[in-house]
Amino acid sequence: MKNVNIKSVVIALTLIATLSSCENDYQDEKPSIAAIAVANENFSTLEGAAIQGGVAGVLSNSNPNDPSGKYTVFAPTNDAFAKLGLVNSGSLGVLQNSFLTNTLLYHVSNGSLMANQIMAGGTSASALSINRRFISRGSDLYINGSKIILTDVAASNGTVHAIDKVMIATGVNIVDSAILLKDSKVFKSPELTFLVQAVISSGLAPTLSNPANNFTIYAPTDAAFKAAGFATIQDVANAPQAVLQQVLLNHAISGGKFTSEQTATTATTAGGGTLTYSPFLNGVFTVKSNGNTIPANMVIPDIQCSNGVVHIIDRVLLP
Repeated sequence: MKNVNIKSVVIALTLIATLSSCENDYQDEKPSIAAIAVANENFSTLEGAAIQGGVAGVLSNSNPNDPSGKYTVFAPTNDAFAKLGLVNSGSLGVLQNSFLTNTLLYHVSNGSLMANQIMAGGTSASALSINRRFISRGSDLYINGSKIILTDVAASNGTVHAIDKVMIATGVNIVDSAILLKDSKVFKSPELTFLVQAVISSGLAPTLSNPANNFTIYAPTDAAFKAAGFATIQDVANAPQAVLQQVLLNHAISGGKFTSEQTATTATTAGGGTLTYSPFLNGVFTVKSNGNTIPANMVIPDIQCSNGVVHIIDRVLLP
């Protein structure tokens, strides 16, 4: 989502300087994964997240769950956290600690996975036992929707790869994922209350929660529903079921895709409508439907659910 070439060079040079300093001080003894985050200003938010989430100690030591004693960490940079509005470690307070811990563990896997072992089309299990996908797009390699911008930073207890976007996985289906947000179990300021009501009132909850169904869902925020004319949650509840179904199905695409996997310029919705995508730019794109004059922007893209992928957007996609 940034100019990766320039940023990759900056991060690489800083990390090399950090590692060189550590090698001089400790006579070739590498720092731990946690120590790399502490020593490098590009990972200061990750450092704060690791402390708040209770995993800093884990990443300071050998991995007891792997014979090699190693971890692999796909480490979000400060800019990656900033895309979620988390501009420094102090802003992490908007997250529930349990969600933060699970998010961090989603970036960790057992063993030391080097860049030459990462294959496009392959998967890697996280410490949450939820697989991440490796995706090739042009000359870039992604893990889910996050671009890998630096590889093979060696630590005493494993390997670090830097990524440009925080990965999020809920571990539950699309409907339950929206309910987690509504009930403040993810972010302390939920934004999908109207959407949850729409899903319930439309009667589509069984379809969207069915593990046999796999969707890409564009999920409008509460502010998006208000801008579309639903002033209150009661307005959503009072809307005709057929209208809600038509609107919601215009936000659903068959097959769960991360932003990095979306290469077509248009897609047919579950309701038979058409969505048009802008060019892929810095990891995201805008989405426009036939009933919209202004396209929707992505607020939080690439949330992995058990039966698909959710992208939170800032406008309702009108049929």
